[in-house]
Amino acid sequence: MLYNVMQIQDILPHRYPFLLVDRITELEPSKMITGYKNVSISEPVFQGHFPDHPIYPGVMIIEGMAQAGGVLAFQSASKEEQEAAKDKVVYFMSIDKCKFRHPVVPGDQLIYKLTVIKNRGAVWHLDGKAFVDDKLVAEAELKAMIVDK
Repeated sequence: MLYNVMQIQDILPHRYPFLLVDRITELEPSKMITGYKNVSISEPVFQGHFPDHPIYPGVMIIEGMAQAGGVLAFQSASKEEQEAAKDKVVYFMSIDKCKFRHPVVPGDQLIYKLTVIKNRGAVWHLDGKAFVDDKLVAEAELKAMIVDK
């Protein structure tokens, strides 16, 4: 384990119920990150999606990938930039080639794996994949920018 949920909260501004990364298990600055989220029936989203057939929404999977990408971007910065990151946030610029391959249900552990396609200054272009039990459940190319709050 590299970062637990408390350490992730020191990096990202997201909080319950919208912090969608529980742990970071692997990180190579400016190259790749692996993290996960444990999907629980007690999450508020399952009250409406769907009460008698709970499916974790695809947009939440993509957001979780993006949050892992935000950790990668912030932790790839210099120490001085990391200190300044307290006043920064990551904004989506685009989501491309997004596909949902298999439903995610309560009890699943979503593994997020992102690799850097390109990084130019504050702009990050990432290839994201989400897995459950080594099965690809979602994928997308994400572009995001680090901006002032």
